[in-house]
Amino acid sequence: MLRPRIIPCLLVHDDGLVKTVKFKNPKYVGDPINAVKIFNEKEADELIVLDIDATVKGREPNFRLIAQFAAECRMPLCYGGGVRTVEQAKRIIGLGVEKVALSAAAVDDPTLISRIAAEIGSQSVVVVLDVKTSLFGRQEIWTHNGSKNSGKTPLELAKEAELLGAGEIVINSIDRDGQMKGYDLALARKIREATRLPLSVLGGAGSLKDIDALIKECGVVGASAGSFFVFKGQYRAVLISYPSPEQKAELTLSAYKY
Repeated sequence: MLRPRIIPCLLVHDDGLVKTVKFKNPKYVGDPINAVKIFNEKEADELIVLDIDATVKGREPNFRLIAQFAAECRMPLCYGGGVRTVEQAKRIIGLGVEKVALSAAAVDDPTLISRIAAEIGSQSVVVVLDVKTSLFGRQEIWTHNGSKNSGKTPLELAKEAELLGAGEIVINSIDRDGQMKGYDLALARKIREATRLPLSVLGGAGSLKDIDALIKECGVVGASAGSFFVFKGQYRAVLISYPSPEQKAELTLSAYKY
């Protein structure tokens, strides 16, 4: 039986674990490999690791660091950052990573989705769509850490990714990143209704109530978060946490009220 997934998202900058607010001002919060070890102990459902430097700096993925993540991680691992070729994706999968996330490269050349899916399987291809809302209320996909506007909407790119063979969509709200005030539920619902692909939502979670609200809105979904799993309290002390088995069971029940 399918159930919601609770997914920590780790941002890597200069080989360190960081958190951002609206994709800006990365704050160092620790060693990412140590964070993986803690999430292993807490039996996280899945883990997303995003290198926020690679695409902006025009460099390829850090295969050495990816190999360390894959060797340490005891849960399904999704890696994104700097992947622009089929060969890079194949190499990442060869290191023991389950999923490869595409963002800017898939927006610039959507055929890359099909070409990578043909080599590693659709189930291993994740398309990450970073969404920002304009002053006029139009939601568009931005790349390169939210600095480059594609001019395309999340709905059209989600549908296109599905047609081209992606296996999963991740919707990430730039406006809510690091805010810890709740997900963009309206956006999540629109994408849920527009595609049959597995969907994960990122950006805004600040409590288990926020995760519960997302699951009630979208049913079986991936609820991903960064700040919520690494910060505690109003002063944002660094403390890695994850829902207990009992809390996860309650959240799972919410999915079947959808």
